[in-house]
Amino acid sequence: MFFSILTLAALTVASPTPYNARPYAHAVKRQSSYGGSNLEVDLGYSVYQGYSNATAGLDIYQGIRFAAPPVGSLRWQAPQAPETNRSATMPATSYGPVCPLNPSAGIEINQPANQTGASEDCLFLNVWRPSNATGSPLPVYIWIHGGGYGIGNGRQDLTAFINTNNNAFVGVTIQYRLGAFGFLSSDEVYRKGVVNAALLDQHLALQWVQKYIHLFNGDPTQVTISGESAGGGSVMLQDMAYGGTLGDQLFTNSIAASPYLPMQYGYKDWVPTQAYYAFATQAGCPPSMPYLRNGSTPIFECLQSKDTDTLINASATVSQEGSYGTWAFLPVTDGTFVQDLPSRQLARKQVNGRNLLVGNNANEGVGFTPQNIETVDDLVEYLRVTFPLFSNNDIAKVLLYYPSSNASVDPNALLFATEGDMGPTALNVSSVGSGQQQRADNIYAETTFVCPAYWMAEAYSDNRAGGQAYKYQFSIPPAYHGADVAGYYTYPGEFYSVDFTTAFQQIYGNFITGSNPSISNAVANGVAAANASTNAASAWPPYSIYAPNQIDLNTTCPVITVQGNSQLCAGPTAVNDFRLVDAYTWEGGRGTRCDFWRSVGELVPE
Repeated sequence: MFFSILTLAALTVASPTPYNARPYAHAVKRQSSYGGSNLEVDLGYSVYQGYSNATAGLDIYQGIRFAAPPVGSLRWQAPQAPETNRSATMPATSYGPVCPLNPSAGIEINQPANQTGASEDCLFLNVWRPSNATGSPLPVYIWIHGGGYGIGNGRQDLTAFINTNNNAFVGVTIQYRLGAFGFLSSDEVYRKGVVNAALLDQHLALQWVQKYIHLFNGDPTQVTISGESAGGGSVMLQDMAYGGTLGDQLFTNSIAASPYLPMQYGYKDWVPTQAYYAFATQAGCPPSMPYLRNGSTPIFECLQSKDTDTLINASATVSQEGSYGTWAFLPVTDGTFVQDLPSRQLARKQVNGRNLLVGNNANEGVGFTPQNIETVDDLVEYLRVTFPLFSNNDIAKVLLYYPSSNASVDPNALLFATEGDMGPTALNVSSVGSGQQQRADNIYAETTFVCPAYWMAEAYSDNRAGGQAYKYQFSIPPAYHGADVAGYYTYPGEFYSVDFTTAFQQIYGNFITGSNPSISNAVANGVAAANASTNAASAWPPYSIYAPNQIDLNTTCPVITVQGNSQLCAGPTAVNDFRLVDAYTWEGGRGTRCDFWRSVGELVPE
């Protein structure tokens, strides 16, 4: 295919208004903002009325517009603040439309390109506020959803998460443009609009929080941004925004779970440019070389004139023609908002905010790697497709850094989760793979999600703002990519055990409220276990290069569940097993391998 989009796995100090976006109107604070029967909040540009969940003790506001509709002439432009609409109180009792989806290549997501209910007018956010919160302003938690920058939405319910943390903070979820709508890139897009439009959507939502969250009794000086997968990658790129010169203006803390880092090209490099031309062709605006014109209408203006369904289908078609598990429209280096490759900028510790909690899962790569890699030749062919800029010598280096103890997958071999610091390692076996298949799965996992987590931890370690980094691994087998999300967003006992979910959610909650993820010994060992012996998670040591501390979050089971030839441990009888490990020597020298991937960033690039 013309573009092998690789998924290796996300200014001034005077708070810039990005790309000349129109600033927000003045917010008006009403007495009814903090409770009362009407639950009205006056944002200045509009008045919204939420609803109360008395059982949860939360006031909920859904479908709050934070930007003007990015349609027509505003397609591929920086997001603009909403127009004033005070003709009536707006109900905030249902979610706003989701953004049009853009599925990846080769992975079935069970959602059609023309998703029912999707709309380009999708820049809405949602707020969960503890009821009758009239005292001191509460910390604020902002969730940026994942989905490869092509799928997902901001409809994540934060109720259970906030409840488990005693309603100690205000929650916000946001949406941003996806696929070609949010990440179309080329020289023409850059000259006539903006690239990375979706990252600017996120940035504007963070500015909205600074402007208005006090009306929900939130403290704009104590904000934590958070995300998983592409949401974690988004957190990484917001941490890097404007070269890391924003300080604490938009947030103080970051939580990045499995931060997704695909190939990050320059905005006018060959790969994003070819994706742009392919998208234009599919949308009925084909470039006519050498003038790159569709009759007398330039490509960009032609695309702005097309209907939404045409663009949705064009975005999906182009993306699905790529390599397995990839998306065609992704963040790019634009020189302003995203100024450098994460592997380089993070090494310079040029980041916004102060403190970081970052984690990865034990088995991230399975869902994104073709599951038919049986021999070394199969693996080498996979590497050639995945890393087209690599020479034979580069591929030989990869094989050297990822040694294998067996030449092929034994279908009868027992598959099991590794201990991490003893015995077999993730280089050769997991609960779902072994041999060359596991080798490929682990290469993808580390380049795409795991090593970015290490680089982020190093960037915030003893950083110039005086903050700290804390690192963990989610290891409950099979610990697939995304399996952790149920751990912090479901009620304790609904998916994982009461003990594990309570501990995991309080780890996040304590970081949000106190910038430190440490939890009590009793909670770390398990609230049902009544065990208050010392647990490493109760005095969580920060991560540093000289002391690469990591808390392994796992469980043990009185009864092991067997699915096929895999051993799994989850469910209500699981017992917490949290321990402190060395992240650098973890899984047979994962830190060394991440150093290798940083060294070849120019060829990846990442």
